[in-house]
Amino acid sequence: MMKVLMRLLGSVLLFASAAANAQQPAPAGLPPAAAAQIQGQAQPPRPPAGQTKAEKDLAAGYVLGPDDVVEISVLGQPEFTTRARIKANGTIQLPFIGEQKIEGETAISLAPKLAEKLRTGGYYAKPVVNVEVSGFASRYVTLLGAVGQTGLQPVDREYRLSEVIARAGGIRPDGADYVTLTRANGEQHDYNFEKLASGGPEDDPLVHPGDKIYVPEADLYYIYGQINQPGQFPIKGDMTVRNVIARSGGVTASGSVKRIKLYRNGEEQKVDLDMKVKAGDVFTVGERLF
Repeated sequence: MMKVLMRLLGSVLLFASAAANAQQPAPAGLPPAAAAQIQGQAQPPRPPAGQTKAEKDLAAGYVLGPDDVVEISVLGQPEFTTRARIKANGTIQLPFIGEQKIEGETAISLAPKLAEKLRTGGYYAKPVVNVEVSGFASRYVTLLGAVGQTGLQPVDREYRLSEVIARAGGIRPDGADYVTLTRANGEQHDYNFEKLASGGPEDDPLVHPGDKIYVPEADLYYIYGQINQPGQFPIKGDMTVRNVIARSGGVTASGSVKRIKLYRNGEEQKVDLDMKVKAGDVFTVGERLF
């Protein structure tokens, strides 16, 4: 009897140990395949090379509209495969069932509706319909101002403001250090560009179709005289006169920071190295006295 009890206890302990190991998370840093093997999970099937699974999931939630391009197929029925651009009236032409209005649908909502029409029409007994969005054109945001590439940018998924600007080539060197986002309803807000890159979600909002994104050109200041790099430069952040001198590589060997003159709104003003620079300020650096 004692041996039987010991065997039963051993079996229970082995079962508990196996269950614990099955639920134990994989150690951090392991490749996905190894982590899945440790956890006893099968690897998900790889998506086709044309689209990643993430892209397919995102496209499935995309609301279709005019000028979008869709690819519709029925499993095992190559004669039905259709690639079409949605017309201005929101329709496309499909084999057997003719013109279909698909504007406002998503890939997920459209597939079963088409399958039902094919089944009730007697064309296929149990059609398995697949819908993929291959061209995004009806949902877009407008980019203007000092960015690498202005124009209309399709919104094929949820994008944050920083992502849209990055897709447009970023802010040009002469661009301001803030971005103006105007919603479709007219609501407007300015966002600091540095916070877009390093801040939290509240500093980098999601954009929506119909939004306008504008990056104004930066305000300029001017500096001439005994300075290593004279010219006009954009004002970035809370620049001071000290920053202006540093930005131009310092004064020349014959120049002096004590002989800097500032002309603001056409009037000469006293210069303090820690004073803030304003748009249109003109600095001249004079020669030092020997």
